Order: sequence, then structure tokens, then C-alpha cells
Amino acid sequence: MRRTRKIQVPYLNTFQSLWEYRESFLAGQIDFSSRIGPVCPLCGRLQCYRKVAPYWRYAVELFPGFRKERIPVARFLCRQRRRTFSLLPVQLIPYFQYTVGAVLGTLLLGWGCWQRGQGGFWGASVQVDPDSLVTPWLVAFWLAAVLRGLRRGHAVLGRFYDLTGIVTPRRAVPWEEVAGYFRALSVETKMHGQSLGMPLARRYSQATRQFLFGIPSQHRAPNRP
Repeated sequence: MRRTRKIQVPYLNTFQSLWEYRESFLAGQIDFSSRIGPVCPLCGRLQCYRKVAPYWRYAVELFPGFRKERIPVARFLCRQRRRTFSLLPVQLIPYFQYTVGAVLGTLLLGWGCWQRGQGGFWGASVQVDPDSLVTPWLVAFWLAAVLRGLRRGHAVLGRFYDLTGIVTPRRAVPWEEVAGYFRALSVETKMHGQSLGMPLARRYSQATRQFLFGIPSQHRAPNRP
């Protein structure tokens, strides 16, 4: 039997942290329907979707300190198509446990190490809390994933930021390229926690209704038997 494909939609919000979002969610203080609007995002019909039980996933923050907790994610069912869609807070990246702030903050540490002639992947991994289980391989994976997202979103981000100085030659040095983007996009160089990178993530999602980083469920290759 063919499995029903899930849909992940960015949930734009102004919470200062995921933990504030979690508390508001559990207190029943978030009106998700007003954010979605009356039109079902899957079939386009009025009043077609209904709320179903949320699912829970872990989220890891690294700045200003290590914190790992389970986060509820709101889900809805399209009655017409019998498919669910979830509203993933923009502080999170699809299929990443680590937050946008954790990923970008770690890459900023790696860039600093690379500038000093040290190994950027290793240097970043040893500067974060050891309980976070960040490895050099994971930092390298994040660097590649963030660059893919920034390159993909270049045209959209160029509406809000001056990206004329960003050049992506075929043999670009990844650390130099990502640092160029960070400077142009005003990604904070101080570890202010969850605010790291959030203005640009929100702007991109507001303009496109897509995630800047990561690949949501509906765009992933289907599992093969």
C-alpha cells in the first residue's frame, strides 16, 4: 500500500526561543488557524482542514548554552485529500535536531578557527558543549547544507540584502563563501542564542512559504522498498 506523503509548512512566529514557543503551545495560547487562514494549504478549499494530534521531536540549542528538549509540532488534516500537514517553527530545520541558531553559531565558530589557520570542523566541534555530541563530520555536513540553502535562496535573499559581493566560483572555498554570506546577511557574530540567523530565516519563509535550510518531507525522495 502506498504511504501518504507528509507536508511540512514553516510556522512564522516571533517567539524569542523555542522554549517560549513550547510553553505557549502547551498552555494552548497559540492560534494556529489564524496563521494558516481559512483556505486549506493543500487543496485550496475553505474550512477543509482540521487540527489533529501534534507530534513531538527533539530540538537542540547550543547558544548561549546547551539545551535539549522535546518540542510539540502542530498537525492538521486536509479532509479533501486525506493528507496531513504540520507547522514546523522556523527556528527549526526539517530533519535536523539542532536549531537554526545552533547550526549557524557553530559555523561561525568554525569560520573563526579556519581564519586562525586551525581545522574549522574540529575547532568548532570542541568549542561547544561536549554533551551536544557535535562532531567534525556533523559540522562539515552543516556547512554543506547551509551553503546549499543560501545558494538556492540567493535570488530571494537578494531582495532584502546586498549580495552583489557574493561570488560562487566552481572551486570556491566553502568557509570563505559562507563567511561572505554571513557578513552580507548580517548574521550576528556574537552568541546571542536563538536570535542567530532568525531574521533572514523568517524573511525567506515569509516571502516563499518554504524553509531556507533543509529539505521538508514533501521534497524528499520517497523511500524505496
